[in-house]
Amino acid sequence: MEKEPIRSTIMTQTMESIWKDAIATDAVKPLIEGDLVEGTVITTSGITMYIDLGIYGTGIIFGREFLNAKDMIKNINVGDTIKGKIIEIENEDGYVELSLKEARQALVWSDADKMMKSGEVIELPIKEANKGGLMVEWQGIQGFLPASQLKSEHYPRVDDGDKDEILKELKKLIAKKLSLTVIGVNPKEGKLIFSEKGNLKEEKKEAATKYSVGDILDCEVSGIVDFGVFLRIENNLEGLVHISEMDWSLVDDPRILFKLGDKVQAKIIEIKNGKISLSIKVLKEDPWNKVAEKYKKDDTVSGVVIKFNKHGALVAIEEGVAGLIHVSEFGDEKKLKEKLSLGKSYQFKITLFDSKEHRMTLSLV
Repeated sequence: MEKEPIRSTIMTQTMESIWKDAIATDAVKPLIEGDLVEGTVITTSGITMYIDLGIYGTGIIFGREFLNAKDMIKNINVGDTIKGKIIEIENEDGYVELSLKEARQALVWSDADKMMKSGEVIELPIKEANKGGLMVEWQGIQGFLPASQLKSEHYPRVDDGDKDEILKELKKLIAKKLSLTVIGVNPKEGKLIFSEKGNLKEEKKEAATKYSVGDILDCEVSGIVDFGVFLRIENNLEGLVHISEMDWSLVDDPRILFKLGDKVQAKIIEIKNGKISLSIKVLKEDPWNKVAEKYKKDDTVSGVVIKFNKHGALVAIEEGVAGLIHVSEFGDEKKLKEKLSLGKSYQFKITLFDSKEHRMTLSLV
């Protein structure tokens, strides 16, 4: 590969002297591997392209790097200005080795980062679907759109959370164009994350300002998850009812109480950063008020074991009123479960009763 004749016409001893002087006076930034540099195409010979980098000397794209970028190179002419990524500052022949393909990728990732910071909205077709979300393609880079980042009208609402059913719903979006924003850029790992909800954040915050804590709303169940239910308040605005705010009685599975499309009333208990937290149980009579004068410390009561947790066993005395018998009374969790069984009734002694704080502790009789 005859590279020296071209180099000798570009990189003279005088240029080398200028370069050294410029570095010494901080007039020019030293070359660093991985940086992008810009230059003018001098000529192409075989599978080699030469680029005039000015004060930096001559850049070269050759061999595998040339072949990797041949689709781009065929549209480049002598005199064109191009950007290349430095892969070697000075090779054995004295050239700055460049990669055109890596430079293009670096520019694309840089553009993606700018898009993420600006919040620019782009429209992309869905290419594929998997159980976690959807795949798109932008500027030759594969991107991922998590299901959690879909708008409510595109989110796969599946009653039992079955992953195969979720995938079926997601596949319906293949070939459909969605308006997306970039929310994650990681060139090293090749990860580009999109969101369909990103451009709605400000709209949601603005919509939430119309409401106040204490408002009672007529809503529709729009989503059911293990930790609660989502209620649609208005178009593109939802609130969450946490599982602890559904009922005064213990709720293990929200799907037992609610179905998609159910009409319910809920009260706003918190608004934070445009997110609305709701409660259904506060609109029902508090059962602890009814028993405030009924029980006191040292009373013997009958109760049903309804749940085990790390602290001990939860015992229902009446509907919506439960007390805890601590694991320490039995020594360890294994012994506790040997003495008590879920769903069975036992006699207990009340060791603490505070209806205002909804607290009751028990001891096995």
